[in-house]
Order: sequence, then structure tokens, then C-alpha cells
Amino acid sequence: MGIEVVDPRARGLRPRPETQAVGVAGMVRRLDWLLMGALVSVTAYGLWAIDGITRHDAGGSSLGHQVLFTVAGAIVFVVALFVDPERYRRMWRPIYFGTLGIMVLVLAAGAATRGSKRWIDVGFFKFQPSEFGKVLFVLVLAGFLAERRHAVQSARTPLTAIGIGLLPILLVFVQPDIGTALVYTAAMAAVLFVAGIRWSHLAVLAALATGIALAVLWLLPAAGLNVLKPYQAERLTGFTHPDNDPRGATYNLRQSIITVGAGGLRGRGVGGATQTGLDYIPEHATDFAFASLAEERGFFGASILLLLYLLIVWRALKIVAGARDLYCAIVAGGIAFMFLFQVFVNTAMTMGAAPITGIPLPFVSVGGSSLITNFLALGVLQAIHVRRSVRRRG
Repeated sequence: MGIEVVDPRARGLRPRPETQAVGVAGMVRRLDWLLMGALVSVTAYGLWAIDGITRHDAGGSSLGHQVLFTVAGAIVFVVALFVDPERYRRMWRPIYFGTLGIMVLVLAAGAATRGSKRWIDVGFFKFQPSEFGKVLFVLVLAGFLAERRHAVQSARTPLTAIGIGLLPILLVFVQPDIGTALVYTAAMAAVLFVAGIRWSHLAVLAALATGIALAVLWLLPAAGLNVLKPYQAERLTGFTHPDNDPRGATYNLRQSIITVGAGGLRGRGVGGATQTGLDYIPEHATDFAFASLAEERGFFGASILLLLYLLIVWRALKIVAGARDLYCAIVAGGIAFMFLFQVFVNTAMTMGAAPITGIPLPFVSVGGSSLITNFLALGVLQAIHVRRSVRRRG
């Protein structure tokens, strides 16, 4: 059976909508102001949090850099707001091949850091193309699936979509960046679900993904073929056996769990957060920013951030339901799940409920690429919302 919620005939979604011009005043009126409030609030909260988290670092607070990235992200948000999503649908092929080209460039000439090639250094700014590629990946797959909307129930359509998605996923995986590759994979699953492929096809794809994971983690290493890097394998074994090697492979995980628990209900404050201030927890401004926030602001402070995330996801799902066409619904659904997946994995890994993957915490972790990408994603969501169909009564 198909998924009726995304069936164009059931939802009244036009497969190829007529683009209607929306002026600046009209856009302002039609904005999702709850989503805007959540965006402003989570951005301000993230800046406040990162100032406290990095205040005692050797180089001083990272607030100044984050403010600059926030300004750049706000500009990207405004630009994305004024771009009609219909343009992305028509240009999904150039976007796809352009994204692949940049990822190949990263592997060929990217800046290497800690054994990984993930960044391109342009002098004044070092950016991570795979971060921006998250949104572009969703736009591309949505374009393909919307183009094949009449054949979405056949097995060929989801298989072709997976084939299209595997290339960028593999290019990210070999950087190596398994965390971001997982985000791409989660986004691909989401867009296939929203597009309305058959449940039986989803079950087969889930079984196939499980088989590939088992092969990478156990079968191939047992045969002497190691797909993962040694540190990646140590992270996984450290997750399954957290008491092994507490001073080595599982040190970060153990310190993160201690840091989260140390905050209690109200937190220790910036001055009393010894785990963060004395640098017992590594990467406290990036991978483990949530743990540091929990230590400084406690359960209540961490809960405020999670509630803001929940508000963003809720509004994103509302945008899916009110999208003017199938393409916009798929894009909004992919972005919503991608955002939720990143929040879940990052927070879960700091508490030992998920392996350490290096996925940044949205709007909090220090880094321009992630922050600007999140602004881009929400800008696309708002662009979909302001161009939603106006339903007449009567």
C-alpha cells in the first residue's frame, strides 16, 4: 500500500505548481513565526551556552567567531527564503553533480586534519562541504522522486534513488566521516518514506542496510578486510564495552557521562564546571558541547535546549503537512528528520546511549559550516512555508 499522507491526489498537492510571486511584505506576513521564534531563541541560547563552555579555554571564548558565523548564517537564511523551491526541483541534476564535484575536490586537495580530509581552506574561511551537502542531498533526492512521482510505487524508483544517494554517501564515508555519512543515510530514508514508497520496499531496504552494517562491523573484519579506520572501530567497541580501556579508547565516553551527571538539576555554573573548565572532557566545544552545557546549566538548562529543538521539528512537520506540492513535502520531511537525527545522535552519544560519531550539536557546537548549514535548512523550510497553497473555504 502507498502512504496516503503524501499522495498528491489525496492531499490535493499539485505535482507541478504554478509559481506565484510573493512580495517581501507577503513573505513577512506568511512566515512561520513560531519557527522564527524558535530559530532566534536557539541561536541566542547556543551563543550564550558556547560563551560559558569556552570561557576558560586557552584561546579565550569562541563567542566572537560564533557571532560572525551567525551573521553569515542569517544572510544565507534570507537568501534561501527568497529562492522559490521550484528552482531546486528543476535544477536537481546540476546540484547533484556540482555536489559530487566538490566532494571529489575535498578528497583530492582538501585540508587534512587528524587524518581526515573534510575541509576546503579558502584563506579567510575553512569550510566543510559535506555539511552544506546535507541540505543539497535532500534537494537532489526530492527532485528525483518528485520527477518519478507516478512510478514511486515500483521497486525501480527507490532503487534508483538509493543509487543516486550512495555516491555522495560513499564520498563522505571515505573522508573518513562516518557520522556525516549516517546523517545522509538517515535523510535518504526520510525522503523515501515521505515520497510514499511501499512498506514492503522499505522493509527490504531496512534489511539490506542492516546486512551492510553487519558486514562492515563483523563479517568483513573477521575475513581480514577492515573497512573502518582503527579509531572508528575503537569507538564502536568502546560503546559496546564501555568499561574496557578507561584511559584509552573509552576515556572520552566515560568523561562525557561523568560531565552530564555532574550538572545535576541546576548545574554547576561556568566557574564550578570543573570537567569543562579544567579540560577533563575533550572536544567540549564541538562533539561534547551538550555534556558541557549539562554540567554548567544542569538538567533544566539542557531541557530548555531540547524543547527548542522539539519546537523546530514540530513546525517543520507542520510545513510538511501544508506543503503546496509533493517536492516541497519531501524536502521539508527530509530536513525535519535530518535535524532530529543529528540532535538525537549527538545528545545520546554524550550519555553513552549511542557510539561517538562526531556529529555536531545544531546551533551550539563551535564551527561555521554546521551553523550556516542549519540556517540554510531552516531558510528552505520557511521558503516552502511562505509559498504554501492558500486553501479557500466553502
